[in-house]
Amino acid sequence: MQLTLISDRGIEVHPVTEAAQLLTGVDGVVWLDVPTWDAEAERVLRDVFGFHPLAIRDCANRNQVPKVHVYPGHVFLVLHAPLAGAAGHVHYIELDQFIGEHFLVTVHGPLNPAADPAAARVEVETVLRRLESGRLRPERAFELAYAMVSALSGRLRAFTADLTGQTWQLEYELQDVVRRVTAEHDPEVFLDRLFRTRHGLVAVRTMAGLSREVFARMHKIEVFGPGPGQHRIDDAVDQFDRLSAMAHGQQEYLQGTIDFYQARTNTKVTIAAERLAVIAAVTLPVTAVSSILGMNVIVFDATQPLALAVAILIMIVVSVILLIWCKRRGWW
Repeated sequence: MQLTLISDRGIEVHPVTEAAQLLTGVDGVVWLDVPTWDAEAERVLRDVFGFHPLAIRDCANRNQVPKVHVYPGHVFLVLHAPLAGAAGHVHYIELDQFIGEHFLVTVHGPLNPAADPAAARVEVETVLRRLESGRLRPERAFELAYAMVSALSGRLRAFTADLTGQTWQLEYELQDVVRRVTAEHDPEVFLDRLFRTRHGLVAVRTMAGLSREVFARMHKIEVFGPGPGQHRIDDAVDQFDRLSAMAHGQQEYLQGTIDFYQARTNTKVTIAAERLAVIAAVTLPVTAVSSILGMNVIVFDATQPLALAVAILIMIVVSVILLIWCKRRGWW
C-alpha cells in the first residue's frame, strides 16, 4: 500500500501507519492506494477509515457492474476499464474508490490470473505523473478522483482507437478474402477476427454506458454538492456518453463489414446449390432409365445393341430438354 499526502508543499509519501494522523491533523488530500487486497488492507480500511463492511466486502470480491453507494462522510465508487486478452477476450479491470472530503482510497479489484497485474495501475500511474509534474494539484478529494476517472476514460478511448485501427485493417483485407482463399486469408480465420473485434467494441460500449449511468446517478443525488463537484460529475457523464457513442458507431461500421462479407458468402453458397441442383436434374433421367433398363439391355452374353442405343438416346434427349428448361428458368 502507498500513502500519499498532496498539499501546498507538494507530494509526500508516508508510512501507512501514519494514516490516522494524516486524516485528523494535516491539511491536504490524503491518498491511499491498495494495489493488492490482503488482510492488512482490510484492517486499515475497517479500523482506520471506518468504511462500511459491505463496501469492504465489495473491494475483496469482483464486481460485475459499476456501482455507487453514498455513506456518511464518503462515497464508494466501482468502475471498470478494458484490457485485451487472448482469443479476443476483454478483461474487466476493476477500480474501486472511496471518496471523502479530504481523502481518496483506491483499491484495485481482484484480477483474472491471465491479466497483467501492471494493467491495474494504469490510472494510478497516470495520475502520479500529473502530480509529480505539477500539472495536477487537487485541493479536494473529488478533484483527485475526477483525475482518476479521466485517466480511465482515456484508457477506454485508447482501446476504442485500437479497435478502430483493427476495423480498418480488416476492411482492407476483406477484398483479398473474397477474391481468394489462401493460408494467409482463410475465411474462417478472417470471420473469427471480425467477431473478436466486434466483441471488443461491445465491451467498450457496455463499460462506458454503465459508467455513464453511475455518474448520472451521482449527478442526480449531488454526492459532492453543488458547484465544482457537480461540474466534474457532469463532465464525467459527457465523457462516457461520447465514448459509448464512439464505440457504438465503430460497432455499426464493423457490423456492416460483417454483413457484407456474410452476404457475399451466402450468395456464393446459394449459387453453388443452384448449380448442384441443375446437375442433379440433368443426370436424373440417366439414373432413372439406366436403373430400370440397364440389366435388361446390357448382358454379358446377349447384349441388345438396338435397345441400348434407344435407351441412351432417351437419356440424352431428356437430359437436353431438362438442360434447356433450366437455362430458360435462369438457373445457370
